[in-house]
Amino acid sequence: MSGFVFSEKPVAIESGEGPYLYADDGTEYLDFGASYAVAAVGHCHPKVVEAVQEQAAELMYVQASYPVAARTELYGKLATLAPEGIDNVWLCNSGTEANEAAMKFARSATGNSKIIATKRGFHGRTLGALAMTWKRKYKAPFEPLAGDVEFVSYGDEEELAEAVDDETAAVFLEPVQGEGGIHPADPEYLRAARDLTEEAGAALAFDEIQTGVGRCGTLWACEAAGVTPDVLTTAKGVASGLPLGATLCADWIAEEPGDHGSTFSGGPVVCAAANATLDVIVEEDLPTHAGDLGGYLTERVEEAAAAHDLPVRDVRGRGLMIGIEVKRGANRVLRDLALEEGVLALPAGRSVVRLLPPLVVEEEHADRFVDALTGVLG
Repeated sequence: MSGFVFSEKPVAIESGEGPYLYADDGTEYLDFGASYAVAAVGHCHPKVVEAVQEQAAELMYVQASYPVAARTELYGKLATLAPEGIDNVWLCNSGTEANEAAMKFARSATGNSKIIATKRGFHGRTLGALAMTWKRKYKAPFEPLAGDVEFVSYGDEEELAEAVDDETAAVFLEPVQGEGGIHPADPEYLRAARDLTEEAGAALAFDEIQTGVGRCGTLWACEAAGVTPDVLTTAKGVASGLPLGATLCADWIAEEPGDHGSTFSGGPVVCAAANATLDVIVEEDLPTHAGDLGGYLTERVEEAAAAHDLPVRDVRGRGLMIGIEVKRGANRVLRDLALEEGVLALPAGRSVVRLLPPLVVEEEHADRFVDALTGVLG
C-alpha cells in the first residue's frame, strides 16, 4: 500500500552524502533541489549525524516545559543569529506551523485581524497559512479558509500603501518568492513595507522558510536589504531534514503571544540536529559561499543559454536560490534532467526550473548542472 497524498517519482532513494543522492540500484544523482532547500549542509553531514546519534542515546524527547540542554542551546543560538531585536524564539515542527504561529502572535499583539499577503506568495498548506497563500489550486478544495486576508501585488509599493491601515495586524512577505517563480524583492520595497507597518502599528513578518539560513548569500535574506522585521519564520534547512520550524519575534510581539502551544515543540534530537547544522553554516561561512557560487552558477547558465541558443527566457534569484524560466514545460525539463543526466531539481510553477542545491556545492557541481541543462534543452 502506498501513500495517497504524494505522487511518487520513479526513483527510490536509498542514501545520500554531501550534494549526492543514491538510488537503490546504485545510480548517483546530483541533488540541486535539496528536497526544497532542506539539505542545506549536504546530506548526512558528519557533524549533524554525530549530534543526532549522541542526543538520541541520551534523551529522545521531553516536553518543552522542562529545560533540556539541546533546546536551551538552540534558543540562544537562534536569538544570537537572528537580526538584532527579534530574539524571542518559538519552536515548532514545520514552516507552515511557524507561519501559523506568526499569524496568531501578530493578531494577539495588535488586537487586529487583517493580514496582508502577496499575489504569487506561498506560506503553507494548513488552513491559516493556506489563507495567506495565493495560488487557487492549493486553496479551492478546502474553502472557506480563515478570513480577513487581503492580497496585493508583490513589489508594488503604492498598492501596499493603500492596503496597510490601522486595522492591519501584519504584512507577510517572502524576501524572494519561491513557489511563485523565484522573484527577488527590490530592497526598496522591503524598506517601504517596514516604514508602512511601523506607521500603522502593524507587524512586518518575513517568511524566510526557504530563503533563510544562508541560502541567499547572507544568513537571512532580509539582511541584504538592511531591513529587520518584527517576526521572522524559518524551517527547511535549519535542522538538515529533521522536522523543525521557528518563529522569531520582537519583544512587543512576544509580550502578548496568546494561548499557543505544541506537544513536540523543540524536541531534543531535532534541536541537536539544528545546533549542529547552524554551527556548520556559521563556521564554514556558507552564506558567503552561497552568494559566490550562486553568482558563478547564474553566469554559467546565462552564458550557456546564449552560446547554445537554449530556450531560456530568464535567469533570476539570489545566492543559491535560482529560477531558470524556460520556454517549455518545466516538469518535462526536470524529468529529462533526472532520467537522462542524473541531476535533480524542482519546479516553481509551470515554466520555472528551481535550483536550491546544498550550500556546500562547488564549481564542479555547478558545471555539471550546466552541462546537463545544456544537453536537455539543446
